[in-house]
Amino acid sequence: MIGIGIIGAGDFGVAHARAIKEVHGLQLVASCRGNNDALAGFTAEHGGRGYTDWRKLLDDKDVDAVLIASPHHLHAEMAIGAAKAGKHIMLEKPMAPTAAACDAINAAVAAGGVKLMVAHLMHFALPCMAARQMLEEGSLGRPLIGSSWIIKLWMEHNRRDWHLRKATGGGMLLTAGIHALDRLVWLMDDDVVSVSAMLGARFHDQEADDTALLGLRFAAGGLGQVQSVGYRTGATSYAMDLACEQGTLRIDMDRGTMLGRDTVWTDLPGSFEPNWMHSALVREWTAMGDAIADDKPVPVDGAYGRKIIGIIEAAFASNETRREHEIAGER
Repeated sequence: MIGIGIIGAGDFGVAHARAIKEVHGLQLVASCRGNNDALAGFTAEHGGRGYTDWRKLLDDKDVDAVLIASPHHLHAEMAIGAAKAGKHIMLEKPMAPTAAACDAINAAVAAGGVKLMVAHLMHFALPCMAARQMLEEGSLGRPLIGSSWIIKLWMEHNRRDWHLRKATGGGMLLTAGIHALDRLVWLMDDDVVSVSAMLGARFHDQEADDTALLGLRFAAGGLGQVQSVGYRTGATSYAMDLACEQGTLRIDMDRGTMLGRDTVWTDLPGSFEPNWMHSALVREWTAMGDAIADDKPVPVDGAYGRKIIGIIEAAFASNETRREHEIAGER
């Protein structure tokens, strides 16, 4: 049995705990949160010991692997600490707010000889998996143009002050828009070589962005765009279009994946599931458990997590200079 410790037992920690419970070979043995009352409620529902200090959780001999679901600016310190303690790591996205912090995490993981998986959930969501399988079969040819977006309510019930500040890795792009970016980069299956971007707070009085529009150039000539919009009020749109050499794909998280050919859309069988997020979390943890138990590579590693952050850093730089920015180290 692989003992799991959750560092950051908040709202999404709850979602992870529910998924862990369904995965054979995993057991939640410890959780950490600064608020004693909230921590007590979490452990009462999900079991395991409670800690208010994440370092104490890392000292727990029954913890073999940790989930880090803390504020973004704490990811690097906690992940490096976990690696030094010999704990395998599931690290919620974003991997860290900067590429330099990602590099430090990856160095610590290599030195510690532990597994690190960055929790980019789209890789385990059924509509995206169906699209990836269709692309790998080859009948659509290469994807050439992609557009991916997440347009949603920003001030949700779990929004905190750190989400609103740049210094703590806040903003819609790093918090939620990163899903739209990750999904596009993964399905295009190519490196991004440059980014042009416009960001700002258009709906809320905050320092960090609630809106971002990104234009991407890929190494093989493909083009992409990403919309990350955290509105004040509206209705959620969470989808993407991919135009390939021999057809088109449309992913809609609320209805599944569709194939477009000869001006007709058809549903891809088995590409929709009602509670896709929970099912994706179960698949994510199953993959993590298998990687630990069988000493296999993780599906989403630190190099990939760092790549996504490099793109976002270039987007921030492009917004400041109002010019297209190349991705450092990608060429």
